[in-house]
Amino acid sequence: MISQPSRHCTVELQALPSRIGQVRRIISAQLRYWHLDPLIDQAALGVTELLTNVHRHAEPDKMCTVDIELLLDRLTVSVRDNDPRLPTVRDSDALDTSGRGLGLIAAVSDCWGVHPRGDLGKAVWFTLSAPSAAVALPVHPIVHGATTEGPFTAAPPVVPEHTAVPSTVSS
Repeated sequence: MISQPSRHCTVELQALPSRIGQVRRIISAQLRYWHLDPLIDQAALGVTELLTNVHRHAEPDKMCTVDIELLLDRLTVSVRDNDPRLPTVRDSDALDTSGRGLGLIAAVSDCWGVHPRGDLGKAVWFTLSAPSAAVALPVHPIVHGATTEGPFTAAPPVVPEHTAVPSTVSS
């Protein structure tokens, strides 16, 4: 049984360089609102790397969805795109100026992975351990539209009484 409902935020965008900075600010503000300030730098770096990969490599378009979810003591950040090709981790040396994104994500996160979605694309995700003090904070209901409850809104999560904790992020 899950004793703490999840907190969730979703941003849909076209992964253009001008939008990546905006999404970093959205993620940072949402984590600040959830009192997860210690995770802001790692989450912002990870989401920047994943969105840059979508911008550089995704076909047929650059549309993607960024999800952040705090479930129990784990923050999961995922980026879904429409390209079914799976990313590869390249060997790189210290002087390389690109191709190191997934290596950086592996270095700053607890774990990461890819969830293939067949012809619908894929989701690349990573997790970070949340400080226990932030997990214990009360969750305010979030409603679509303008609210004073927080900087960004999403539909309230529906958490069944008995829910298994997933081992990976799924779409």
